[in-house]
Amino acid sequence: MEKIVRQSMLYDFYGELLTDHQKNIYEEVVVNDLSYSEIARLNGTSRQGVYDIVKRCDKILEEYEEKLNLVQKFLAAKEKMQEIAALTEAVKSENRDKALDRYIDEILEKSEEIFQEF
Repeated sequence: MEKIVRQSMLYDFYGELLTDHQKNIYEEVVVNDLSYSEIARLNGTSRQGVYDIVKRCDKILEEYEEKLNLVQKFLAAKEKMQEIAALTEAVKSENRDKALDRYIDEILEKSEEIFQEF
């Protein structure tokens, strides 16, 4: 997984466990894609200070993931839901009957709702 995507996912799942200061700095790097120099200038600190906070946050978030595996579980669930969606579309394309189509549509809608919650 690309580093920035992993950082974003870890932040989405565990970001609230960081301090406000850590969240602000980390968000500037990961979400807003600012450079360490830009963040340092905005916060009146050094580039090295920003770098240290980001590295510390990376470590903290990875430790949470090692213990809780929420990102891994989410990705596995997402993969299974995509398989279910593909299978239901395959069944639906056979046009067996309207009741079956209705149930398949409901399954697909529910799976979309689950993804939106994450």
